[in-house]
Amino acid sequence: MFDRAQLRKGTLEGCILKIIAREAAYGYAIAATLRENGFTDLTEGTLYPVLRALENSGALKSYQQETPAGRVRKYYRLTKKGAALLSE
Repeated sequence: MFDRAQLRKGTLEGCILKIIAREAAYGYAIAATLRENGFTDLTEGTLYPVLRALENSGALKSYQQETPAGRVRKYYRLTKKGAALLSE
């Protein structure tokens, strides 16, 4: 028997890495892309802990960038470790 929550978490991690591998992205944009691709019930309460865990593991690195409107967003980019995880 398998744990559906762990399966979903693993799938979500892989999808996040794939999205960020294309280009650095911020949380809301990542969530929107995931929702457009089948994660229709995704909440920020699910997404941000996964992003934090990926960052803590060294798979992602974050930085802050100001938008033209003056808002500061936290962007995530893939690290070498993240690229290696994605290729597994």
